[in-house]
Amino acid sequence: MHPDDLLCYCFHVTHRKVMNFARIHQPNVASQLSECGGAGTGCGWCVPFLQKHFEAAQSDSAAEISISAEDYAANRLKYLEDRRGDRRQKPKN
Repeated sequence: MHPDDLLCYCFHVTHRKVMNFARIHQPNVASQLSECGGAGTGCGWCVPFLQKHFEAAQSDSAAEISISAEDYAANRLKYLEDRRGDRRQKPKN
């Protein structure tokens, strides 16, 4: 993926924003990346990718996410569909 591709679709946060946020603010834990425009607090799809960014920032390197922007978006849609399906299948108490 390219730096200007969206990482968090819910809040329109790009890879570049997350990389710069991690470099400037040097978060102590990965969850602090949510302070970057709310990334990771919507549907949850981007949380593993935020973790990769955090780990890369800890080692002073760039996060390598080797998936095309199109595949990333398609996988997110499948993730959302699967989550909706799980909610429908759970019995209500």
